[in-house]
Amino acid sequence: MLANPYQKYRQNQVETVSPQKLIVMLYSGAIKFLKLAQAGLAEKNLEKTHQNIVKTQDIIFELMNSLDLEKGEVAHNLHALYDYMHTRLVEANLKKQEEPLQEVEQMMTELRDAWAQVIHAT
Repeated sequence: MLANPYQKYRQNQVETVSPQKLIVMLYSGAIKFLKLAQAGLAEKNLEKTHQNIVKTQDIIFELMNSLDLEKGEVAHNLHALYDYMHTRLVEANLKKQEEPLQEVEQMMTELRDAWAQVIHAT
């Protein structure tokens, strides 16, 4: 069976991108899923909300696992921040609250924008 050309393109894009750009892509994906989770809450579609929170949590775990904690304080600070975001997402999912989703989205947006600036400057 032939692979979906779009899926093939996306896979190739991920496999050939720099690690820094991959991080920006992960942040962008998390932001997209957070927006979808918020839309799910507005629509009272709890399954949509749950699925998109879980997708965001998966991205956070990937970001956490990519950190080299032996590299210093920045890695430890990012790990703590990701852990906080995960905790807020658990809270949002359990209580079906929008505020933690907005908070995490804001943090993810700031991180993505900072990484994008670093990439652009190099």
